[in-house]
Amino acid sequence: MWKWLVRDWQWPAASLFASVFLFALVPILYLSVGLPLTLIFLQLPVYMLHQWEEHRGDRFRLYVNRTIGSGQEALTPAATFWINSLGVWGVDLIAIYLAWMIGPGAGLAAGYLTVVNAIPHIGTTIRRREYNPGVISAATLFLPLGIWCLVESGAHASWTEHLIGLAVAVGVHVAIIVYVFQRLARLSRISSNPSGMKATSA
Repeated sequence: MWKWLVRDWQWPAASLFASVFLFALVPILYLSVGLPLTLIFLQLPVYMLHQWEEHRGDRFRLYVNRTIGSGQEALTPAATFWINSLGVWGVDLIAIYLAWMIGPGAGLAAGYLTVVNAIPHIGTTIRRREYNPGVISAATLFLPLGIWCLVESGAHASWTEHLIGLAVAVGVHVAIIVYVFQRLARLSRISSNPSGMKATSA
C-alpha cells in the first residue's frame, strides 16, 4: 500500500476519487444534520479536491524544493504524504466528530484550515507572479466555502471555540514551516560536513 500511495505517488488521485464519493453524501447530510455541520464536513472533500490540483505529478513538493529549498529536498515524498494525511484528513476527521458530538463550534478547525491554507497560496502567487500549485482551488473553493463555514457554523460559537479552531489551523501550518526549515538546516550541516553525517529520507 505504501508503495502504491507514496512511491508510485497515487495518493493525489486517490484523494480525488474519494472526494467525489464524499461530495455525493453532502445532500444526505444536509437533510439529516443541517447546514452548519454539513459545511464542516464539506471542508474534507473540498480539501481532497485541492490536494489533487496541488500534488498531482508531485508538483507542489518540487515547487517547494525549488523555491524554498533552492534545489534541496526540503520536502520528501514521505513527509508530504504524512503532512497531508495527518495534518489535513486527520484534523478534519476529528473536527467532524467534535462538531457532531458537541456542536458546530467545536469543529471550526476544519473551516479555519482551508482559509488559512488559502492565504499563502494566493500570497505566493501574487508575490512571485507565477502559478502556485493549488492556488486555483484555494482561491475559488477554499476562501468562499471556508468563510461560509466559519460564518454559518460559527454563528453561535464562542470566541474560545473560534480561537481554538484558528490556533489548530495556524499550528498545523507553523509545524510544517518549522519542519521544512529544520530539515534545510540539517541538510546544510550535512553538506558542510558530508563525512560526519548522513541524510535522512523523511
